[in-house]
Amino acid sequence: MLIIGLMSGTSLDGIDAVLVEFSGATVADVEWRVVAFVATPYSPEERARIHGAILDGSAESLCRLHGELGERFAAAALRVCEVAGVDAARVDLIGSHGQTVWHIPPSPGMRGYTLQLGDPATIAERTGIPVVSDFRARDVAAGGEGAPLVPWQDRVLFSAPGKARVLQNIGGMGNLTWVPPKGEAVPLLAFDTGPGNALIDAAVELATGGRETFDRNGARAARGRVDEELVRQVMAHAFFRMAPPKSTGREVFGRPFVEELLRGRWPVDEAGWDDVVASLTAVTARSIVDAVREWVLDRGVDEVVISGGGARNPVLVRMVRDGLAPVPVVTGETLGIDPDAKEALAFAGLAWAFVHGIPGSVPEATGAAGPRILGSLTPGAGGRVPTPMTAST
Repeated sequence: MLIIGLMSGTSLDGIDAVLVEFSGATVADVEWRVVAFVATPYSPEERARIHGAILDGSAESLCRLHGELGERFAAAALRVCEVAGVDAARVDLIGSHGQTVWHIPPSPGMRGYTLQLGDPATIAERTGIPVVSDFRARDVAAGGEGAPLVPWQDRVLFSAPGKARVLQNIGGMGNLTWVPPKGEAVPLLAFDTGPGNALIDAAVELATGGRETFDRNGARAARGRVDEELVRQVMAHAFFRMAPPKSTGREVFGRPFVEELLRGRWPVDEAGWDDVVASLTAVTARSIVDAVREWVLDRGVDEVVISGGGARNPVLVRMVRDGLAPVPVVTGETLGIDPDAKEALAFAGLAWAFVHGIPGSVPEATGAAGPRILGSLTPGAGGRVPTPMTAST
C-alpha cells in the first residue's frame, strides 16, 4: 500500500507530508519504506490566522479554518506525490492528523475533549484519495488522554533487537515512548513530557514582533544566560508533578503562558530576550531529563532518540545530552528517517492499522479503557475505499 501521512503540529510551523510504502497485512510482517517527505511551511499570514482562530475561538473563525486547512492538507498531499513522481491515483490512502486547536485531558470526574481541524472531505475531494482522520477522538471517548498517539507505531516500526529505546519527540509539545527490545512482550510507557518548542517559539515571536517564529539553530539560546529562577518558576507547574498517563498542549504552555511568566520583568533589550530564550530552552531540556530519570530510566535505556523540530536545535540537544549522560542521546537519523518526518509517518502507520482492523491505541500510554481502532474514513473519488477494507467486506 502507498499511504500519505499528514501532520501539522502545535508549533504551527507548517505541514509535514510523507509518502510511505507498506507491505504485509499484520503487525508481525509489516515492512515500510519512506518514498518521499516534504515539509511545507505556513506563511506568516497563515500562521497568524491559525493562531488567531485558536485564540479567538469563534464559531465562524474555526469553521473557516477547518475548510482552509483542508485545502492546505490536500495541497501538501499532492505536493509529496509530485516530489515522489507518483500519480495520486496510485495512492491508496491518506492518514491526516489535522491541526489540534484545543485539547482538554481527562480529570477526576470528567472525560477529556479534543478537537483537530482540517476537513477530510476537502482532502478527499481535492486528491481523490480516501482519508482516515480524527484519530484522537476514539481514545478520548474511551476515557483516554488521546495523546500521545505515536507509541503504537514507535513499537511496530522502531523497536530494535537487544536495545531499549526512549523515542523523544520535540514538536510544539514534547512526548516520549519507552520501547523495549524487539520481540519482548513488555508494556510500553509513553506520555507528554511538557512543552517542547512552544515556549521557545513564543518568546522569539514576542522578541521580534513576529518577524521570527523560532530560534534558528539555537542561536539565541547559545548567546543567552539561563535564569535559574525563571526555570524553577516554570518547573513548579503542576503538570510536571503528575504521574503518567498525562498529556498537555498549547492551551497550557502557549504564548499567554510566556506573557504571564514575564509579567513585571519584560526584557528591555536583545540580550534580555536571549536570556529568556536560553531559560525556556533549559525548561524543555530539564522537563525531558526529569521525565526520563523519574519514570523511565529504571526500565533500562540503551539510547534516547530525539526527533521533531527540536532535533534541529543543537543547544537543546546538548542540554538533554548533558542531563542524561552517560546515556547516549542521538537524533532521528538513527532511525533511518528525517527527524521531522516521524510524526507524519506515525499517522500513515495508524491509517494502515485502521484499514487492517488493527487497534492503534496503546491504553497503557493514554489511560483508555482498552485498545481501539483509531480514525474515521472519508471515501475518495467515486466512493473509493482502501483495498484491504474492500477485500474484508
